[in-house]
Amino acid sequence: MKSLIVPAILAAFTLPALAQPSTPLVDQRQATQQQRIDQGVKSGELTPKETAKLEKGQAKVQKMEDKAKADGKVTPKERTRLAKAQNKQSRKIYKEKHDNQKTPKAS
Repeated sequence: MKSLIVPAILAAFTLPALAQPSTPLVDQRQATQQQRIDQGVKSGELTPKETAKLEKGQAKVQKMEDKAKADGKVTPKERTRLAKAQNKQSRKIYKEKHDNQKTPKAS
């Protein structure tokens, strides 16, 4: 009887952790893209309006990820949609940072 208790306790704690959908690549890319936006703000490459637009796009991708995780499993189709949304967001970040609009430096 005692030999069944330990595995049962281990299963009770590990199975819920394994059931959580994992999207570490999506999370890492979201963090990287957020850093790019932050760097653009710091350097003056992004105007406040551009920053707000990019932040809204980041939130949209995050909402997509949350929705994909909601049912407990992120399917390959959902991962593909997330990757496409992140690619689109990445292009927007690049475009806004390189469009020659600058935030005026405070004197």
